[in-house]
Amino acid sequence: MPSPSTPLLDKVRIPEDLRKLSEAELPQLAAELREELIDAVSQTGGHLGAGLGVVELTVALHYVFDTPADRLIWDVGHQAYPHKILTGRRDRIRTLRSENGLSGFTKRTESEYDPFGAAHSSTSISAGLGMAVARDLDGRKNNVIAVIGDGAMSAGMAYEAMNNAGALDARLIVILNDNDMSIAPPTGAMSAYLARLAVGKTYLGFRDFGKKLTSYLGKRADRAITRAVEHARGYVTGGTMFEELGFYHIGPIDGHNLEHLIPVLKNVRDNGDGPVLIHVITKKGKGYAPAEAASDKYHGVNKFDVITGAQAKAPANAPAYTKVFAEALVDEALRDEKIVAVTAAMPSGTGLDLFGEAFPTRTFDVGIAEQHAVTFAAGLATEGFKPFAAIYSTFLQRAYDQVVHDVAIQKLPVRFPIDRAGFVGADGPTHCGAFDVGFLASLPGFVVMAAADEAELRHMVRTAAEYDEGPISFRYPRGNGVGVDMPARGSFLDIGKGRILREGSKVALLSLGTRLADCLLAAEELDAAGLSTTVADARFAKPLDTDLISRLAREHEVLITVEEGAVGGFGSQVLQFLAMNGLLDNGLKVRPLCLPDEFTDHAKPEKMYADAGLDAAGIVRTVFATLHREIRAASA
Repeated sequence: MPSPSTPLLDKVRIPEDLRKLSEAELPQLAAELREELIDAVSQTGGHLGAGLGVVELTVALHYVFDTPADRLIWDVGHQAYPHKILTGRRDRIRTLRSENGLSGFTKRTESEYDPFGAAHSSTSISAGLGMAVARDLDGRKNNVIAVIGDGAMSAGMAYEAMNNAGALDARLIVILNDNDMSIAPPTGAMSAYLARLAVGKTYLGFRDFGKKLTSYLGKRADRAITRAVEHARGYVTGGTMFEELGFYHIGPIDGHNLEHLIPVLKNVRDNGDGPVLIHVITKKGKGYAPAEAASDKYHGVNKFDVITGAQAKAPANAPAYTKVFAEALVDEALRDEKIVAVTAAMPSGTGLDLFGEAFPTRTFDVGIAEQHAVTFAAGLATEGFKPFAAIYSTFLQRAYDQVVHDVAIQKLPVRFPIDRAGFVGADGPTHCGAFDVGFLASLPGFVVMAAADEAELRHMVRTAAEYDEGPISFRYPRGNGVGVDMPARGSFLDIGKGRILREGSKVALLSLGTRLADCLLAAEELDAAGLSTTVADARFAKPLDTDLISRLAREHEVLITVEEGAVGGFGSQVLQFLAMNGLLDNGLKVRPLCLPDEFTDHAKPEKMYADAGLDAAGIVRTVFATLHREIRAASA
């Protein structure tokens, strides 16, 4: 299929070029930008629906504001692809989420037009407020604009930031991109007229005049009269929660109508002070029929056919870990009415949409609020329920204080299914599940498991369901299993006990999680080279199977721990045990293999494993290097 014709877009390399166009040309530019976005993402895959919904808004913001001097912050970053095209990255847009290509999110090191990196939601207002205060301290006059979606407004952090911004009365512009009409739809031309009138010079001038007039009476009177003006306006246009937080609230307005957007943005740019919130209504997937019809399916997409909208499907082999978890949990919940499920705005991502279909009254989506999700689950646990708080590894980081204080200290039996453990390919460092084993295994009384394959995952779901002694977690990666035979139902695992899959005498490979398959492949190569190799699956990072580890340490010359997690995780737990029990005193050679001590950029998963030395070849290299070093040292 030929690339779309984009004569106007071809003239725009950076926003300065955009600002040379007339306002009358902007609708055509937006149409061309939308076509370019669809064509690019059809070739790369990525986040499509959100970007399609903000095409006109992106054009308007870069047209009205002097970016990059004016700071434009995109919350999450899912909707930032049009922004990337307009800010000098169009020639690389078809490298999105591929090795050495553009990030799927905003990234400070990628462009001066990305003043703040994003990927986790609800951070834009806090970051923007920090930039606005820094600007004021420096005596600068540039604008700071934060674009946040209505979904991200379900997170408490957004309101913490707004509360602080209102108290500081800092000049900050927040664009609330409401793409689900979850607050209020626009009411046509009159709504747009009232919004434009509300930000016109008459009202803002009156407010400024009142503040100047009453400045002689002191700050208390000044603030009181200003609030009175806001209160009076509320009788005419309807008061809002945002105004109670100290924001001047404009809207809702149609986010796809440039004739409405441009004047409002210009008035906000040129008039007034203090924090302002502009409520913009957009449609996710706007301008591409398949995405408009199924916004959930086109939020994140594989490569797809532009004409039909059909997405490329991965070859069917083993079932996806997420689906295995969901089906196993449904199976357990059929047997135990106390099992409930909690998700933080990720029902389909965690598989809990399937649980919700089976048990709608036992499924709770709390929004993008991981902190609340964990403590909510803790409350359920106090009353005898069995909550499964299914949260991605990278998002569980946001609730660590609640995991510690509200769950672990109280020894509450909250179950934590941890999806996206380890590398996540195209989603890059912001979504990599690197740290959960380290930060959970450090907590007293916490049971920490990792599934080696899809059958083990079924076992761990049942184990978590039946374990009531305290908090318990189990991690599993993104993607498909390895194709093992599946049990009809999982078995309860002995807590803190691993298993041996093959016996050897010289080298021991002790795996935690899904690197087990590569350990088995490595063992075949090592055996062929005359190095008799044992392979064990630890299953538990805490409590450790100390009997198994002691045996491996005493009966082998080399012990390699293998995990898909950061330094400080399973390998560190094993080394601590070995050192404290004198098992390193007899010349045992121990090498912990884990993720590199860096934030690894996006690439294909197999390439990431190879670069980290966590594939079969890397494990073999580590064994040989360990033995060769010792041989050279002995012969010297």
